Amino acid sequence: MDGKKLEYKGEEALKEIERLTSNADTVQQNILKEILTRNVETDYQSKYMKGSKDVSDFKQCVPVITYKGIQSYIQRIANGEDSSLITGHPITEMLCSSGTSGREPKMMPTIAEDLDRRTFLYNLIMPIINQYVPDLDKGKAMFLYFVKAEMSTPCGLPARTVLTSYYKSSHFKCRGEDPFNNCTSPDQTIFCDDSNQSMYCQLLSGLLHRHQVLRLGAVFASAFLRAISFLERNWVSFCNDIRTGKLDPLITDPDCRKSMAKILSSPDPDLADEINSICSLQSWKGILCQLWPKAKYIEAVVTGSMAQYIPALEYYSDGSFH
Repeated sequence: MDGKKLEYKGEEALKEIERLTSNADTVQQNILKEILTRNVETDYQSKYMKGSKDVSDFKQCVPVITYKGIQSYIQRIANGEDSSLITGHPITEMLCSSGTSGREPKMMPTIAEDLDRRTFLYNLIMPIINQYVPDLDKGKAMFLYFVKAEMSTPCGLPARTVLTSYYKSSHFKCRGEDPFNNCTSPDQTIFCDDSNQSMYCQLLSGLLHRHQVLRLGAVFASAFLRAISFLERNWVSFCNDIRTGKLDPLITDPDCRKSMAKILSSPDPDLADEINSICSLQSWKGILCQLWPKAKYIEAVVTGSMAQYIPALEYYSDGSFH
């Protein structure tokens, strides 16, 4: 992929979307031709196309691909056989699905270039949203991101979730400044393997920046609601940390403590009192609007099995968010 595409922001990103979608048929045909050329010698493609790279042959000879249809190839690669079973490029890792739709995680082989494509797609999100929710570059986002434990396949390939793969990559760690993705959480709190310490520090960071937060979220609605439950259990500790300017000693991860020391640098009793008065309310209906008064929407997956959490999100936001 052209490295320039990874830098697309704002108007440039919108122009690229327009270019791709205004001539989608040609773009898709060219991509398919490139895929067939790259993979012409793979076992899977050779089985059906006998060395052909022709698009019409592909449509006529290759069945609609399902996970079940290629699962045996994936398992063989995971066990140590060559990537050329299904791809013309070396497989670098296995991405694990969440299992929220099929109830069972799936392993999806990926090549190094795929990370470029994912980064490119991530960069297209905010320019689109900003068309409908303007001025998101004027504040911060409180997004709760977590690195999940990863495994290895029998042959040593890392097996991890899509987002864990992204967070551990140089694309994320070495990203440049972007006013549309100015998050409250220090990177070190995201990388923390202890989910409780990570959650604590990320929520505390969000509270410290409560008057600058313009949007809230997590990857899945369930994760965001877990964060609200965590806040209900720990808001007294958060207030104490803010009041004293010192992080709770239960947070022992050295990188978390070091990164939090930069934003929890001095006592702020006024902010602690504000949060205390809000969290002390008998009802938490609309609590998100009160804690983060400038927030405009919640960003989370609410489709499929996550749809069951929509009423809870509406309760905590009092229906004020999109």
